[in-house]
Amino acid sequence: MLKNLAIRTSLAAAVFAVHIFARESVCLNTGFCLTADSHTLRGTTYVLHTGGGTMEFPSNQVTEIIALPDLPNPNPPAKPATKTAQPSPAMFDEMLVQAAIQQGLEPEFVRSVARIESNLHQDAVSNKGAIGLMQLMPGTAAVLGVDAHDAQDNILGGAKFLRELLLKYNGDPALALAAYNAGPGAVQKYNGVPPYMETHKYIIRVLQEYKKLQDSKPKTESRTPTATN
Repeated sequence: MLKNLAIRTSLAAAVFAVHIFARESVCLNTGFCLTADSHTLRGTTYVLHTGGGTMEFPSNQVTEIIALPDLPNPNPPAKPATKTAQPSPAMFDEMLVQAAIQQGLEPEFVRSVARIESNLHQDAVSNKGAIGLMQLMPGTAAVLGVDAHDAQDNILGGAKFLRELLLKYNGDPALALAAYNAGPGAVQKYNGVPPYMETHKYIIRVLQEYKKLQDSKPKTESRTPTATN
């Protein structure tokens, strides 16, 4: 199972954006990619510029930079008029895209988590009490400052939590997903992916779904990292 997990993990590239108009996908030697508006090379450090600031990586960690087409600038969907109103599947999809872009994540990654967590159902409640599309526990939702019973809040909270976990584990999608499923405490206890069959299966299912969505996207032309002024 661990061998399969390693193989699936190598396929993952959850992408940070933090800006609606993504310009470049910067891929690291871990197999993880980030999306930035532009980059500069300062000595031996790549500085990635995003709408939310900058991120820095040693040049020996950057394997390639891929030019991306501009993303559209859709208007964020309005929240349902009442807490009991059920948004359409198209509205759910739009919420997932907007939350991913807002939190600097690739939409396909967030959508993969939502699909495996709840099969995109806001009324789904797990036997442990996790609520809605992104299956937020009430305590987690409270810490994130969102209402797990509201679809748009739920999705935003899930995307925010995923971003925090990816940053915490240096862009390792397997560890981030393990913490999302089993909790950061379990990852810390076992100093890695905990030996829970459910968690291993969960990680593989999410990364398989993510790869499927990635494979369905139009291919972009890659280029060698270069400095910009």
